[in-house]
Amino acid sequence: MAIPSRIKGLILDYGEVLCRKPHEAQIARMADVFGICADRFAALYEESRRAYDLGDLTPESYWFSFADVPGAGLRADQIPLLRAWDVEMWSDTRPEMLEWVQAANEFGFRTALLSNMPLDMIGRVRQFAWFKYFDCAVFSQEVHLAKPQAAIYEYCLRELGGPASETVFIDDREVNVRAALELGLIAIRFESVSQLRGELERIGFPILPVRIELGAFR
Repeated sequence: MAIPSRIKGLILDYGEVLCRKPHEAQIARMADVFGICADRFAALYEESRRAYDLGDLTPESYWFSFADVPGAGLRADQIPLLRAWDVEMWSDTRPEMLEWVQAANEFGFRTALLSNMPLDMIGRVRQFAWFKYFDCAVFSQEVHLAKPQAAIYEYCLRELGGPASETVFIDDREVNVRAALELGLIAIRFESVSQLRGELERIGFPILPVRIELGAFR
């Protein structure tokens, strides 16, 4: 089927776009392992996350870096649990978005997943049934590049096989959206499914996300 617009491709982020934000209880139980408050844990989680997503830190180095904070502690035998919980809290996917990706891919749009994530999460994402609806996937740890570096967007565009001017990019982080705009992508910051629907309508995108029953693509 011919696509009735100049847009030919879609590039989507994973975290807080295709999946939901982790619950407070999930953050709190990980913080309890270190004996620190949830807010302190969240700050530490972000502090070294880019290096972890790039593969500059092993899982052991990443999690033990939290224990460098005064008052925090960690045993080596607790790391497997933290790794499992880390994957679990990023696995609550949005069925509306996944059905939309499937519909767009089947309609004829080229689709790509572009995400900063470590190997543990990459392995989980590749196991999801909906992963087959992406024509390509670019993960930071596999290419040793991370958003908002221009090179990772350019890498993804080459894999997808289309120019930036004909490709929509969707991400929840403003810094990543700005970087995409600078490269000529049609970039949208994701805030909610309904907000994204409005943005897609505005640019004349023919396939829109709709509300569906939970659990369809888990």
